[in-house]
Amino acid sequence: MRFVHDTLPQRVRLASGDAAASVAEEVAALGATRVMVIASEREAALAAAVTDGLPVALTYDEVVMHVPVEVADRARAAATDARVDVVVTVGGGSTTGLGKAVALTTGLPIIAVPTTYAGSEATDVWGLTAGAVKTTGVDRRVLPHAVVYDATLMTGLPVDLSVASGLNALAHCVDSLWAPRADPINAALATEGARALYAGLPAVVADPRSVEGREQTIHGAYLAAVAFASAGSGLHHKICHVLGGRYDLPHAQTHAAVLPHVLALNVANAPEADARLATAFGAPTALAGLERLRTDVGAPRALRDHGFREDQIPDAVAAVLPVVPPSNPTPVTTENLTALLRAVWEGADPA
Repeated sequence: MRFVHDTLPQRVRLASGDAAASVAEEVAALGATRVMVIASEREAALAAAVTDGLPVALTYDEVVMHVPVEVADRARAAATDARVDVVVTVGGGSTTGLGKAVALTTGLPIIAVPTTYAGSEATDVWGLTAGAVKTTGVDRRVLPHAVVYDATLMTGLPVDLSVASGLNALAHCVDSLWAPRADPINAALATEGARALYAGLPAVVADPRSVEGREQTIHGAYLAAVAFASAGSGLHHKICHVLGGRYDLPHAQTHAAVLPHVLALNVANAPEADARLATAFGAPTALAGLERLRTDVGAPRALRDHGFREDQIPDAVAAVLPVVPPSNPTPVTTENLTALLRAVWEGADPA
C-alpha cells in the first residue's frame, strides 16, 4: 500500500438549533470586528437571524450560480471598501462559492453556514465562470476556517431541491472512488458518506421537517465533501462543470441526472468501487442501489427538463474529452461519451 493523503485543517460544528450562537463564537475566536455577510435575497431573513448581534459591516446579496467573474470582482471590491475582516456565508454552494472568490484574492477567513448539501464548505476548491467557461482550482485560502451546520436551517429546503442537492453530495462519494488522488482513506470516508446519504435522503423525503433525517444527510454530505477534497475531480465532476458553466444548467440537478450514467460507464472496470457502494446501499450492485434510491426519492432524470438541448451534445462532448482524468476506470471515447450525454439528456435508463 502506497499513497499520499492530505487532510485539510478545518473546524466543524453540528449545532442544530444553535447556529447563531455557534457563529458568534467562531467570529469572536477570530477576533473579527467587521463582518461581511454573504447570502442571497432568498436567504436574507435566515442570514439575518444567524448573524444577529454580530458586528456586521457589510451584507452582500448578489449571489449568482457558477460565480461569474464579474460578480466575484464586485464582491471583492465591496469587501475591500468595507474593510471587513471575516466573511460569513449563509446559503448553498453558490453562496459559499462567492465567499471563496472573495477569500481567494483577499485572504479573508470564511465561516460557512450551509443551507444545502453542496459540500463546497469542506473543500479548498474554487470555481469561477467567464463567458461560457467554468474554471476550477485548488487553493488553501478558500477553505473555510470553520463550518457551522444546523439542521433546523434546512428543514425549509424544498424536497425536490433537497433530493438534487443530496445526490450532488452522493456524486462526491462516487467520484472519490476513482478520482486522480483516490486512496484508501478517502475511499473509507466516501463509503460511509454514501451509507449516510442513502439513509438520510429517504428520511428527508418522508418528513422534510425531521431534524434527524436532515442531520444524517448533513453527516453524509460532509464526509462526501472531505473525500472529494482529497481525491480530486473525477469524470462525473468534469462533465458537470462543463455542462453547468457552458450551458448555465442548475448545479444540483445536473449532478443528480449525470451521476447514474457515469456510474454505469465505470463500474464494470471498477469492481472494488462497485462492491463498496453496493455494501453502503445494501444492494446487489452499486447501480441497482442507486436506481432504487433515485426511484424512492423522485430524483431528477432528464437534463432536457433543465435547459440542456439535444443539439448541444456534440459541443459538450468536444469540451469534456480534453479534461477526462487519466484515472477514469473506463476509457472515454467520443462514441461512449456521446451515448452517455444523450442518455442524460433524455433521462434514459443508465443500464
